Amino acid sequence: MALEQNPVANTGEQGAAGTVPVDESMIDAVGKVLAVHLSYASRAAQRGRTPEHPSYFMKAASSLSVSGTGVERPAGTEALAFEGEIALVIGTTARRVSPDQAWAHVGGVTASNDLGVYDMKYADKGSNVRSKSGDGFTPIGPALLPAASIDPSNLRIRTWVNDELVQDDTTAGLIFDFARMVADLSQLMTLEPGDVILTGTPAGSSVIVPGDTVEVEVDDPASGLSTGRLSTPVTQGTTAMGSFGNQPRLSETDLIDAYGSREAASTAGALSPAADDSTEQSPAVVLTDELKAKLNAVATATISATLRKHGLNNVSIDGLHPTKTGRKVIGTARTLRFVPNREDLFKSHGGGFNAQKRAIDSVNEGEILVMEARGEKGSGTLGDILGLRAQVRGAAAIITDGGVRDLTAVSELEIPAYYSGAHPAVLGRKHVPWDTDLTIACGGTTVQPGDIIVADDDGILVIPPALAEQVADEAMEQERKDEFTFEQVRQGHQVEGLFPMNAAWKSMYDAWIASGGSTVGLDPK
Repeated sequence: MALEQNPVANTGEQGAAGTVPVDESMIDAVGKVLAVHLSYASRAAQRGRTPEHPSYFMKAASSLSVSGTGVERPAGTEALAFEGEIALVIGTTARRVSPDQAWAHVGGVTASNDLGVYDMKYADKGSNVRSKSGDGFTPIGPALLPAASIDPSNLRIRTWVNDELVQDDTTAGLIFDFARMVADLSQLMTLEPGDVILTGTPAGSSVIVPGDTVEVEVDDPASGLSTGRLSTPVTQGTTAMGSFGNQPRLSETDLIDAYGSREAASTAGALSPAADDSTEQSPAVVLTDELKAKLNAVATATISATLRKHGLNNVSIDGLHPTKTGRKVIGTARTLRFVPNREDLFKSHGGGFNAQKRAIDSVNEGEILVMEARGEKGSGTLGDILGLRAQVRGAAAIITDGGVRDLTAVSELEIPAYYSGAHPAVLGRKHVPWDTDLTIACGGTTVQPGDIIVADDDGILVIPPALAEQVADEAMEQERKDEFTFEQVRQGHQVEGLFPMNAAWKSMYDAWIASGGSTVGLDPK
């Protein structure tokens, strides 16, 4: 598609290779602004989860601004965060297009900054209406690059705060490419010329304060085209929010999200000393990306056998069914306990913002909410709305040894759930939501907050954090031995003496490892 086909891009005077300055007249022509939640592998690693499909939210078109326009940190707020992003501007109408067709409907590409104030994130239950749509919260520009002249798979995105480089990534790191995003959005809505799609931010976004200046640049190294630096100075707002609406409020989770990680929030002094001290044994510190990769690389059965060698024979959550098959889920446990229903206790503990809702509303990215329901299948302990809330919060999974309501809808959510059965009744029939973040029993085993959970089609395992590294390393070694043994059996060797290995086979195995795993068909005789 030629850039000239895009009426929005035709405002202003064209520069080198057809680039167009982004000015107020172009912004005034924008119909809608759509944004992708999580799209870069580097950001997904920070969050501890990788989505299967892209998900989106909308920003008000009135939040758009041009380069050089200041953004106000609202009075009474603390956590205004930047997110350097690549913005797509639609050039021709797109409705139900395929990924192969989608890029032809993009008119141009520019730099953007998806600003948000995390103090208001709680107020709209994940829709980001107020936290992301403030005036000036979506600066774009300063130049629009013609889509036909650039390589969308090799664009670079960089962000500076006060001239310090804080984000540096390329579109090679995208989980979902631009064409997939455009095609996906076009399935249910018509994308019109001038619509803007913010394509997500890489790792490195964080909090900014009045006096800071954020700059974002997108360039195509192959063509030499660049948007130039999109500049946004930060100022302090002085007008307090009206008392008739939600007031700014920050939780520890919000601060961690705003700074990008617990470590970054702690380094910046954003967490209280008590909260900071508690991270010494934090599950997030134990379950590093490296450890998670190790656990993901070995079979659940191998992990189970390794735990058994350590004397842990009762660390599986049994008897549950998954809503998603073919997935492996790894995360740290948060816990919720239900007690048997008693009408007077349900009256005092079952309504309002009860323990169940508190657990769902505080679960963090990469965590797995584990529920003790005593194996009682006679009412639901999870439904589609709370399941969706946990998904929006970034939870890795939900596990309950009780029932699930709205099973079809829960199964259609992106977040996997494990449950003992389906039932249409609400909590009050059998359960009182009692307390959270304590040692519980689920599916026949004990689960403590911070335990590492590994779940797939073979079952659900609970790993004590103190043993996790050792168990992962030993399981990887066992997998190598199994690979060696499998190859020898495949080549015709008998199992006796090989499985388990005697001294002769162990010597052959050591030689196989030393050779890089390339020596096969050995014979110890």
